[in-house]
Amino acid sequence: MPLIKHILKSSSFKPLMGFCGLLFFVSCMAQQKNYVVPFGLKGQAYPAHVELNWQNQPGFLYEIYRSSDNGASFIKVGESRSNAFMDFFCKPVAKVQSYIYRIIPKGFNIKNSNVLKFEVKTEILPTTDDALLDMTQRYTTRYFYDFADPKTGMARERSNDLNGDIVTTGGTGFGIMALVAGAERHYFKRENALNSINKIVGFLEKAERFHGAWAHWYNADTGKPFNFSKFDDGGDLVETAFMMEGLLTARAYFENGNDDERLLSNRITYLWKTVEWSWYTNKTDSLYWHWSKNYGWKMNHRIKGYDETLITYVLAASSPTYPIERKVYESCYKISSYYLNGKSYFGHKIALGMEFGGPLFFTHYSFLGLNPHLISDNVTNYFDLNREHALVQVAYAKQNPLKHIGYSADCWGFTSSDDPLLGYTSHQLGTRDENGTVSPTAAISSIVYTPEESLAALRHFYFDLGKQLFGRYGFYDAFNLGLVEGQQVVHSYLAIDQGPIPVMIENYRSGLLWKLFMSNTEIRSGLKKLGFKTKY
Repeated sequence: MPLIKHILKSSSFKPLMGFCGLLFFVSCMAQQKNYVVPFGLKGQAYPAHVELNWQNQPGFLYEIYRSSDNGASFIKVGESRSNAFMDFFCKPVAKVQSYIYRIIPKGFNIKNSNVLKFEVKTEILPTTDDALLDMTQRYTTRYFYDFADPKTGMARERSNDLNGDIVTTGGTGFGIMALVAGAERHYFKRENALNSINKIVGFLEKAERFHGAWAHWYNADTGKPFNFSKFDDGGDLVETAFMMEGLLTARAYFENGNDDERLLSNRITYLWKTVEWSWYTNKTDSLYWHWSKNYGWKMNHRIKGYDETLITYVLAASSPTYPIERKVYESCYKISSYYLNGKSYFGHKIALGMEFGGPLFFTHYSFLGLNPHLISDNVTNYFDLNREHALVQVAYAKQNPLKHIGYSADCWGFTSSDDPLLGYTSHQLGTRDENGTVSPTAAISSIVYTPEESLAALRHFYFDLGKQLFGRYGFYDAFNLGLVEGQQVVHSYLAIDQGPIPVMIENYRSGLLWKLFMSNTEIRSGLKKLGFKTKY
């Protein structure tokens, strides 16, 4: 009797009141099982899997059954203690296939189904590349919408953070762009994207800043900076640039909208004008990455290239209030041991950057907003540079000089990410960090440069490896097929790796985020000031 009273009080039971609910509890008591029945079952079909979601009482184990013959028979496909399950088929279907799913508390007799009609019918359609891209974009955008910190709207630094609710500045900037694209794709209402970005801007307005720059990380509970390293507890100009890249994209998206949207755009303009880019020169001809009120310029990290920081110089030169001069770009960023390259790797010439081009995120972070098709200088066209960089990685995976398991033309992508054994590392080609680990963000986010090769990798990651590699927010951060089973996949998500995926997919599909960011007149002026040749 106490069990019945407990379950009757449960909110999960309310939709089940009535004769069927009574029959179910009689059955439960007869079997001495503490069941709570799921409800609100929904199913969404994707190219090679079905995602099921339902509402339930946490802590109970449910069995998932699938029927392919319109309910005549069912087979068990898995179990779940949560309120979600993904049923992978691994291969694309050639024709429309219909399935019925049934969720049942573990131990209940599937044949006695008169009581438990918790079913949903789904249809899987033949696969197209656009459906595959849309699925990937939709799932990854969830990280910045569903998984955003509820108090601040900011993106969580990672899904498995041991330090509490740590939110990230740069990763949130990428996420803002993903939210804009998500609204345009109707993944959620435009008003919802506005609300999410409003919450982010509200946090940024109140957060401690350092001559206008934000810290790399913040504690979402306290709103205070969270040290990235011992002396890195203050302003991070590069992370601030990534944030402004997203904010200026959102400003352009909302600036001609309704009153609330225009108000948001005006608030973003205020934030933009109050970043003291020129102050970060420390009265020299260099631009510095960090400043701390506790340690001053102790980090002494000049922002030199060629790497992911190009956007910092473009924004600093574009500032309407605190701009830098061209000589800072010429004397600091371009005077570096790894600015000019000029070597060829596997037949692909890399004009700028490190050996083999460096980690592939160099081609992503600055170019989520900057359209590389439109930008060139006296050394290179930036689309050509980034395409060659990606193609070097494809060629490396095909030749596989270190004989790592799994590398191929369909399995490539080497960038900074989590590692199954080493934690976060660069995986840079030509170094010991290249240890057989592949990071899906690298190949997928390169879709704008290498559509054929990136789609081949995406198909492999999803159709061949999806059951192990694909989760609630899309592809997990990295995997290494040379390790023993159970250790091959890093089951984590990082904001800075998630962000480029939906943004670059949208740029490939429509160019939307490039158009929005490049429409800011200040950016055009800044590019011209630095000596870039641009096309509009």
